[in-house]
Amino acid sequence: MKSRNLIPYLQAAPLAIVLFLFLAAPLALVLVVSVFRNKLFVGLVPAFTFENYFSILTNAVNYQLYLSTLKFTVIVLAVTMVLGFWIAYFLVFHVRSLLIAIGLFLVCTVPFWTSNIIRMISWKPLLGREGLVNTALINSGVIDQPILWLLFSDFTVVLSYVHLFTLFMIVPIFNSMARIDKSLVEAAVDAGASRWKVIWNVIVPLCKTGIGLGSVFVVTLVMSDFFVVAVMSGGLSGSVSSGVFFDLGILNYPRAAANSIVLLAIVVLIAAGILRVVDVRKELTG
Repeated sequence: MKSRNLIPYLQAAPLAIVLFLFLAAPLALVLVVSVFRNKLFVGLVPAFTFENYFSILTNAVNYQLYLSTLKFTVIVLAVTMVLGFWIAYFLVFHVRSLLIAIGLFLVCTVPFWTSNIIRMISWKPLLGREGLVNTALINSGVIDQPILWLLFSDFTVVLSYVHLFTLFMIVPIFNSMARIDKSLVEAAVDAGASRWKVIWNVIVPLCKTGIGLGSVFVVTLVMSDFFVVAVMSGGLSGSVSSGVFFDLGILNYPRAAANSIVLLAIVVLIAAGILRVVDVRKELTG
């Protein structure tokens, strides 16, 4: 009986070891470093102090970085949620052939066949001062001068995030919608419900777990990114992750670690709020 009781623990042991070595231990190390001191010409000094957290919470620049990160997160989440829902809706309810639906779904993965760097660089000849968009608008007489905010601006950052992360919203929503019994939709139509009422009262509630899971993906990806903001804003915008990257560049490891812990806490709170609204476990285990 004792050996049988140990079987579940032995089965879970490999995963527990992996999570400890690659998740719990690194996080614990970051937490420990966040309470160290960083002295000029000395470097990292082991100590127990909250001055790094105090510096973060009282620094106006850090407030701007957090507000900028939240702004990008909210905008990108809203845009990807709308795009992801309607693309998934089209693939599930309007494409009759399963083969065509799979083919169109694979088309959504085409951007992932190249690296993020190439995808970011590809926007420059398209949106630049002398790019294809400005050239076409000027030649057609729509504008007289190039539109400067198309590149190296918050608009470009949001556009790049949407380009990168919309698929992470499409996949879980598509998975949820594909499980909806079509007879429920037909019953709602027979009862006199309009198309919008069917979408709002039937489809949205039944795929909210996919929406919640996609929201968790997008939020964590946007709030942890620094590359897109650094490249596509031209240095005019920032984020918490870019601030962490800057601190690492000047070897201020304690402040970088403290910023990472605060950012992690915010992401966890947002994810917990999403999980309180929807039961994502149904999507993962269903």
